[in-house]
Amino acid sequence: MKLFFNIVGALALLLAIIGIFLPLLPTTPFLLLASACFLRGSKTMHAWLRQTPLFGKILTEFEEHRTIPVRAKIIALLMIWPSMLFSMYMVQRLPLVIMLFAIAVGVSFYLLRFPSSIR
Repeated sequence: MKLFFNIVGALALLLAIIGIFLPLLPTTPFLLLASACFLRGSKTMHAWLRQTPLFGKILTEFEEHRTIPVRAKIIALLMIWPSMLFSMYMVQRLPLVIMLFAIAVGVSFYLLRFPSSIR
């Protein structure tokens, strides 16, 4: 069972990293899934993930306090909206534009529903 959790955790971490660059793939849920899987599969991998410079602070804040740093929220929103608006402009098909807009709104609400931390 530990092997299963480690494999799913590694795949989720890979998707989280890809999600940094692709606006349609949200980073946060995959990062949280990776953390939960590593917690059950490998304490070493979970500790490593919490210490990485890229994800460590955000992950620790979320796991310990259920908060997301203000800076992380701002960066996420500043990356998502321009890229989604550009994608909507390029697609110019109403069903796809509506879908892209709904994804952007959904991810924005997901981020904004959590309390902010200033730590």
